[in-house]
Amino acid sequence: MKIAIIMGSDSDFPVLEKGYNILKEFGIDVTVKVLSAHRTPDETISFAKSAEENGYEVIIGAAGKAAHLPGILAGCTPVPVIGLPIKSSELDGMDALLSIVQMPPGVPVATVAINGAENAALLAVQILSVKYEELRRKFKEYKKEMAEKVYEKNKKLNDKLMEE
Repeated sequence: MKIAIIMGSDSDFPVLEKGYNILKEFGIDVTVKVLSAHRTPDETISFAKSAEENGYEVIIGAAGKAAHLPGILAGCTPVPVIGLPIKSSELDGMDALLSIVQMPPGVPVATVAINGAENAALLAVQILSVKYEELRRKFKEYKKEMAEKVYEKNKKLNDKLMEE
């Protein structure tokens, strides 16, 4: 199980860190790289073209502003790409969101919310869980734990309200 997180700038990592940690918790081998669709296009294209042969099964591409990185990755590899728009401009990340989500026919990029690194990681886990049963089992347990946290919060709130 091998995933790449590709970001347009190292300043994006604080947003990506939660997603990175989720992937590590699930036991996934994660490579993190800073590549730019605009500043290092040859290296970016080279990475994408060799991603499959290098064993990557999902790529998370994170970028802000014009946010062409996920699209260029998706255009050069058959490996599924998840686009993560980063809030990094005067437009509050809407520019990045629209750049990523508005891909032309034939070049899909699954897109999550602006700064939605956790969901990018969890979507990657779900994609891999089609192939890896142990990930499916872990993901089901993760969802169960999320639900239990909600039930506990509900109980605490209602207990507090009953005291009033």
